[in-house]
Amino acid sequence: MRFTASALLALGLTGIPFQVQAQPAQTLRVNYSLSLAGLPLGKADLSSTFSGPKYEMQGSVKLTGLVRMITGGKGAGTASGTIVGSQLQSEGFAVNTKSSGERRVVRMALDGGNVAEVEIEPPIEPKEGRVPVKAADKKGVLDPLSALIMPAMASKGLTDAANCNRTIPVFDGTARQNIVLSYSETKTVKVPGYSGPVLVCNARWVPISGHRPQRSTIKFMQENKDMNVWLAPVEGARVLFPIKVAVRTMIGMGELEAASWTVEGGGAATAAKRGVRGREPVRAGGGQ
Repeated sequence: MRFTASALLALGLTGIPFQVQAQPAQTLRVNYSLSLAGLPLGKADLSSTFSGPKYEMQGSVKLTGLVRMITGGKGAGTASGTIVGSQLQSEGFAVNTKSSGERRVVRMALDGGNVAEVEIEPPIEPKEGRVPVKAADKKGVLDPLSALIMPAMASKGLTDAANCNRTIPVFDGTARQNIVLSYSETKTVKVPGYSGPVLVCNARWVPISGHRPQRSTIKFMQENKDMNVWLAPVEGARVLFPIKVAVRTMIGMGELEAASWTVEGGGAATAAKRGVRGREPVRAGGGQ
């Protein structure tokens, strides 16, 4: 369950250049439903505030129903950083998780996108066969929350297909991985708070270090070609953000799907209510 939730939250990830202009602060709030094999698994809430070149994020995940009774699963995290020229640079990340009676806190400080310090309580126990994390693996990376922000190319519109094509370097405090996205198609969706075009990007998960290659879940995810992320535009901040993430797991399809989408401030409208002529909107979870 923890692996599935982490994969769903990590898939949206990024770092594509764009021009930053002075503008009022803008906040994007997205409430997600989480499901596995068609069954409700839990809920997630994400809030991202953009103020000039600075951004701050807060997120929480809570499993529900029988899964919550069995595992007690829940978590909360924060992240912050700066957009410098063409770079999205993480500066701080913290996450507190609880599952099956085990609680863990991860704190990470970054400088210019390079990991400066990591604290993990309790420490991760050494495991035989784990690929060592090298110093180079912690340079030029994004934390898992910051990686959900996807700046648009400066020379492209927000829904240009080229915005899908990117490789996202992610370090979560213990493991380094790349999320490789590529354009699949453009759809029109409708959820409370947003109606308009989204980019559907295929996704591949590429482990770099900190993982154990012989684990069946690692092998499955490495070979998994049934993953995608749907990106919706936020015009004021000129970024894209996941409105849906779908990941095939060993026990069925896992989905993180927006139940509501709210943009506040920024002095600029989103694509909500505009839609795309000649195309019928579909729910974000309405199939591929």
